[in-house]
Amino acid sequence: MEGNRRKIILVDDINLHLLSTKDRLKSHYEVYPAQTAEKLFEILNGVMPDLILLDINMPYQDGYYIIEKLKSSTRFVDIPVIFLTGKRDKESVIKGLNSGAADMVFKPYSTEELIKTIEHQLDPVGHESPKPMILAVDDSPSILQTINYALHDMYRVYTMSEPEKLKKLLEVITPDLFLMDCKMPVLSGFELVPIIRRIPAHEETPIVFLTSEGTVDHVSVALGVGANDFLVKPIDEEVLRQKVALHLRDYKALRLIRTL
Repeated sequence: MEGNRRKIILVDDINLHLLSTKDRLKSHYEVYPAQTAEKLFEILNGVMPDLILLDINMPYQDGYYIIEKLKSSTRFVDIPVIFLTGKRDKESVIKGLNSGAADMVFKPYSTEELIKTIEHQLDPVGHESPKPMILAVDDSPSILQTINYALHDMYRVYTMSEPEKLKKLLEVITPDLFLMDCKMPVLSGFELVPIIRRIPAHEETPIVFLTSEGTVDHVSVALGVGANDFLVKPIDEEVLRQKVALHLRDYKALRLIRTL
């Protein structure tokens, strides 16, 4: 029945694109077209959509302006927004994801690709992706316990206190981010990073160093061997969560670009 179908608001300033995309989706969803931000919010006065498809490149009020306005409203903040864009460079993808978009679809796109992306947002259980995997390597059990406590709700957290076993472990699991102590017995973080970077799957995986020495020289050496960032001990749990989320978002954008 028409009334039971998912509702999607489609926003694009080019009428030809608007009608073409609506035509592709109308057999699957109840589609409400909007050519301007003003029309979008007019529709929102009477319709609470399940999802918004939003073109980025529009005159006067572009997609970034519109999503900022949506996410600042308690009424609309939880509506998933998928950006439609022709820009495929790293900076644009990161900007899009950082602005609050749930996903991005790149023009020109197929009907199958668009519907698959929409369904991933509308039915997250049926299309659920595993949580990102974090591997924390530190010889201090208390540090590992702090990391696990701070992150376990949002991520799959693996911890290990024997750095010499890391290479063997990476034959079994593929982390999305490493938290790496700088100073450890047998192998230090400085020695482990080059080992990680030589593994093809981890040439660009984010590595955040854990260090009690936040000096410029120490940080410079850490970044020089291939780390992406550092976190000074004792660990602030909120800062830890922020850094992990930031680097995972950037890594997601990088992998998205690689598939184009």
